[in-house]
Amino acid sequence: MTVSKKEDLPKRVNILNRRASYEYAFLAKYDAGIMLQGTEIKSIRDGSVQIQDGFCVFQPDGGLWVHGLTIAKYTAGTYNNHEPTRPRKLLLNKRELNQLHNKSQEQGLTIIPIRMFVNDRGFAKLEIALAKGKKLFDKRDSIKEKDQKRELDRAREY
Repeated sequence: MTVSKKEDLPKRVNILNRRASYEYAFLAKYDAGIMLQGTEIKSIRDGSVQIQDGFCVFQPDGGLWVHGLTIAKYTAGTYNNHEPTRPRKLLLNKRELNQLHNKSQEQGLTIIPIRMFVNDRGFAKLEIALAKGKKLFDKRDSIKEKDQKRELDRAREY
């Protein structure tokens, strides 16, 4: 008896930081791996992750760390369960780290997580962006553009 391929594939994990596109203008995007401990990957696959408060910081050792990322404790975990809000190291190649470090030194630029997903090989990845904060009038422009796009889509349906 064979099992269909759809049953073998785990459900897709795609956790978004929707507030980020409203608050920031993205200049560059990178996909980074994350160093996880124990039951963290199981919680990520369950979708119990909160990335809205996350931000990335360079440590003196040259590594990039994400802070404010909350991965909830795994419900079936034992005393070996992980700490939900601990800082986690991001895995990027040296060229990408140097680019991010140089650009993040500029005034007004920050590195924020915008999406967490699990790739085809089963590894958890975090999409980060080099971003610049929007002013109030930029936010109003973003809202106006979204409203205009929504109206065009409605007009096309009819």
